[in-house]
Amino acid sequence: EVESDILRRVRTLLRELDGHHPACQCDRGMLRWTLHKKIDQNPSNSSVLIRILVKELERAERGDFRHYIIPLLHTLMYTLIKAPCISDELCGRVYDFCKKLLTLPKPFCTVGLDYATRLKMERTAPGTLYQRMVISEQSLKSDPYPYQEKIFIFADPELLSEAICNALLTDTEAAQASQSPRACMCYVISHAMQAALGEGCDLGSLKGRLQDMPTGEVEHWFQQVVVAVECAGSEGSPDRGQHTARLEEIYHALLSSSQAGNAPLRGQQDTPLPNPNISFHLWTEDDQLWKELVLFIRPLSQSCEPECLSQDLDNFEIQDIISDCDCCEQTRFSILSTDSGIERDLPAAAEEPFAPCGAETEQSRLHRKGGIKKKPSPLESMAFLQAGCNNPGGKPPVKLQRRAGIPPEAAAPLQRLHTARIVLLGDDRVLGRLAQAYHSLRKRETRRVFLTPRLNLQFYYIPVMARQPNTLAVEDRAASCPQELCEVAGYLGRADPWYESNINALCHMIPKLATMPPSPSKHLVTDLFITDVIAYYVRMGIQPVCFQVYAVKIFFNDPAQEPAEDVFLTELCTQGQDSTSHRELNMTKKKTTLDGPGIDLTVAYRKVVVSNREKELDMSLRSTGLVMKAIPSEEAEDLVCLSVTITEIVRTNNLSGRSFSAVANRLKTRHIKIRSTEQRPFVVRLDKDSRRTYRNVISLEVSPCPEPSYCLQKSRTMKFNLHQTEDVGLVKYMPKSLLLPINTFAGIMQ
Repeated sequence: EVESDILRRVRTLLRELDGHHPACQCDRGMLRWTLHKKIDQNPSNSSVLIRILVKELERAERGDFRHYIIPLLHTLMYTLIKAPCISDELCGRVYDFCKKLLTLPKPFCTVGLDYATRLKMERTAPGTLYQRMVISEQSLKSDPYPYQEKIFIFADPELLSEAICNALLTDTEAAQASQSPRACMCYVISHAMQAALGEGCDLGSLKGRLQDMPTGEVEHWFQQVVVAVECAGSEGSPDRGQHTARLEEIYHALLSSSQAGNAPLRGQQDTPLPNPNISFHLWTEDDQLWKELVLFIRPLSQSCEPECLSQDLDNFEIQDIISDCDCCEQTRFSILSTDSGIERDLPAAAEEPFAPCGAETEQSRLHRKGGIKKKPSPLESMAFLQAGCNNPGGKPPVKLQRRAGIPPEAAAPLQRLHTARIVLLGDDRVLGRLAQAYHSLRKRETRRVFLTPRLNLQFYYIPVMARQPNTLAVEDRAASCPQELCEVAGYLGRADPWYESNINALCHMIPKLATMPPSPSKHLVTDLFITDVIAYYVRMGIQPVCFQVYAVKIFFNDPAQEPAEDVFLTELCTQGQDSTSHRELNMTKKKTTLDGPGIDLTVAYRKVVVSNREKELDMSLRSTGLVMKAIPSEEAEDLVCLSVTITEIVRTNNLSGRSFSAVANRLKTRHIKIRSTEQRPFVVRLDKDSRRTYRNVISLEVSPCPEPSYCLQKSRTMKFNLHQTEDVGLVKYMPKSLLLPINTFAGIMQ
């Protein structure tokens, strides 16, 4: 009966992927959540669900149902990570299926390779995936696995109602209130014992023993378990016996010989997967994203004087943060160094190789206290930006080794130990702000590298449409219907059916849940739907879809006004601007009577053709406005292309006089220049956001936004090769344009 009920739920999930939505629309997007919640209530059914999912995967692979594979695989892996104990035979079947996916095109081979790598480690050391997820998400201190993750939810208060923001804040706070570092360490210990020992683990006695322990002792056993699991996983040996024996030894030592085995075995019990570390932010400042990321890398608790760090953030300077707050540790003085740095200039005492404590003497003598930190050169910054930058965040060793025959110490490999998962809530307008912030962050990192070598940055997007929009939303919707405000979400849903089923369904559900009356059992946090869905999305959404960011340069009719430079992600639109002076108004009326409404424009662009050979074209026309769309209407179209629609006014002379008609002139391009020939200004709006409106514009230039690090390296190369037009050296292998990656479950599924 249990198996048939689970099979029915899985088949219903697959029917939704085919477009057969449930009769009750309120259930849409909740089928996956209710399935996992049912398994959480009875963890012993995990193996049943995994067997069913494996059978469905094999059936989908044999038939023509490839769009089932990635959703089923994500559902299976999420169940496997949370499961208390899975047999090696069942893990082996999943592992063999993932290896089969390597023969399929992307994204199947990419997802299959990632999960096959994880499963190989899980088979060697059961419980590794659960342990690593909890350690990183909760930032538990662990030397064998020192990675940390944090989820940042950003919501624009001018786009979402106050009720939605308050509901999201309450939800995230309730999810964090129910867990502590001690509880998470107990979860890791319990799950590792269950995964390795199976029915041989008396979970009730283990939990009781951990509950009675002081926190320091719990941390000791936690470190013991982590070391045992990580060592077994890193060795990669297919023999699970040694790992099981090691954990059984820790298990008996933890319970003590007198207590172990006295209580009856209670079978598999629930060891929950705690909610990740989530912080909710109202996006009120342009540089708020960068500030939060810096504080994540360098928390205020690590600084001696939080005021210093806060002041640095306000001044957009991070030199003192990079030097690990040396200003708080010691007073800085300018010291004139008399050491030339040449070995023969050293005093004779330094040349005694066998002097006692010679190394300590040399280190203390050559250590320069209070020196001024040298600013890294741009080329050094480029090395950080290009190499993947795996820096652990610490300073390099300061010990100088100049003695003959002593090779210098190799620098520690750079590692990104922090992962920031940025979740954006809203419509296309909040993504426009994200493109601005991301471009600003990349420019700042090009000038001085800080976040890039230390931080792995991931972006996620959940569309939310407010049911009762505020004044700003009403103003923007006057020119855009609700569907047009979620073009990015629509594209991602067409490209990835699992994103459409689980994330796009939240578009209207979050406002509905925000207006519901509070539950009487508010202290229970097991059914926090929004938090659970966000956690599932950031844990399993590993395939990015990259969107081209476009740069626009805007010129104004006032020659004294400097041109403005901005970026946009989804749309740029222009329209005529009402005249302000009486003289201009009369001239406009006369011009409209003769030539029709609108203004005269010259358009120069590079036409995009199938052969990828761009052709320079230009034209003159009279237009009332134009729209540039960066998001394609179909997922098969090229993302690096603008679809421009110009509303052209065509004059027709007939017996009854002049008549004017509007014709849509469409073209595809990546570079375009538009200018008002009669110097009449027009209005430009970016990303459908009325807050990003430019007036008195007479000309604009649009092109793909260049990657700031590419621009810097290109300029450095051009200094030495003035007549070199093609990219040479490192520049050849650098990304030329700035792409904004948004994670989904499958990427673009063809």
